[in-house]
Amino acid sequence: MGSFNTVKIFSGSQSEYLAKDIARYFGKELGGYTLRKFSDGELSPSFEESVRGCDVFLIQSTFPPADNLLELLLMVDAARRASAHYVTVVIPYFGYARQDRKDKPRVAIAAKVVANLLTAVGVDRLMTVDLHAGQIQGFFDLPVDHLEGTSIFVPYIKSLGLKNLLIASPDMGGAARARNFAKFMNVDMILCDKHRKRANEIASMQVIGEVEGMDVVLVDDLIDTGGTLCKAAEIIMAKGANSVRAISTHPIMSGKAHENIANSVLEELIVTDTIPLKQQNDKIRVLSVAELFAKAIGRIRDHESISSLFINYQ
Repeated sequence: MGSFNTVKIFSGSQSEYLAKDIARYFGKELGGYTLRKFSDGELSPSFEESVRGCDVFLIQSTFPPADNLLELLLMVDAARRASAHYVTVVIPYFGYARQDRKDKPRVAIAAKVVANLLTAVGVDRLMTVDLHAGQIQGFFDLPVDHLEGTSIFVPYIKSLGLKNLLIASPDMGGAARARNFAKFMNVDMILCDKHRKRANEIASMQVIGEVEGMDVVLVDDLIDTGGTLCKAAEIIMAKGANSVRAISTHPIMSGKAHENIANSVLEELIVTDTIPLKQQNDKIRVLSVAELFAKAIGRIRDHESISSLFINYQ
């Protein structure tokens, strides 16, 4: 190891299920950490071991409630004040990323607010996977390791041996993501164009491209209520597709999402464990990001490139 600093990995209270696996793949125990709460709900995190001079990795997704984000900010501050050498936040699911621009008057750009908060408490580096919009990396003036879910999903899709594979984007916004995926699989892609009347509610949708006799895989970065994916799957099947599956990195699964997926024409929904599933669902297959993050942490510790973790380099 020579002059390398000791790596210590800690988990916030909401991501421990994943952090334990990341630490195991990395070959280390999770560091001792306690979150106390005052009777009014005020958070008080503390590390139960020294972090002086250490390279500290703090793992916590920032899905709602906002307590998860606040806990992470306080963890960073505690590590800084305890003389940690370098603080990396590992945020498997980066919350508030959907609010990345002003899409109508008088709204907040919440993703930038979160970036400002993380910067203000003294984060040295951020590691995440499949941001809702890649340009959020530009909201930070610090290194961002933006890992890609493709390195987990592509091998799985290949293992299915689908004969007439076709990749689809459930909306125009995800076109680049789907095209990337189609390129790795060396197949064509199609688009679904949707028009929304209000948030989480679709007015109309049309499919651009031929799907007859194809095994279609819809690719998205997150699934919230599942409305878009289920509607897209329905239309694709109605146009003569052989089968339709969906891939979604972050399973937010709010409202009637589980019901929607269970009753949909989808063969299966493939997600990762960046957000824990609240209930069992026979149609959902969960692939873990733990090994991917563990490898990235190892590369950072050894000052090596993480680009080899991206599938296009393999």
